[in-house]
Amino acid sequence: MFTPKYPAPDTAPAPLVVRLVPEDEERASTALAPSAQPQMPAPPTRRTVQLTPAGVVTVAAGGTAVVLVVGTVLVSMLLAVALTAVSVAVCAVVLRSLLNNHR
Repeated sequence: MFTPKYPAPDTAPAPLVVRLVPEDEERASTALAPSAQPQMPAPPTRRTVQLTPAGVVTVAAGGTAVVLVVGTVLVSMLLAVALTAVSVAVCAVVLRSLLNNHR
């Protein structure tokens, strides 16, 4: 029960090791054994986002709408808290006056 539980050993494949050689040795090794050098895969290409003028206007309008909606929600929450505080304060004053008049 109190013995530690160790995770399973790592089963990841061994990392690929690439040896960099100077140009002279590369030509010599290519002439001797062209298939001996590992072929490196081409690096992945990144997609670029190109916005048209209409797309820029759409993104700006969407951002403005999000800011307005979030601002409206936050102001509404602040107003609700303020109204609750005022009503609690009024109730406290009324209860205090009722209890003081009772004595």
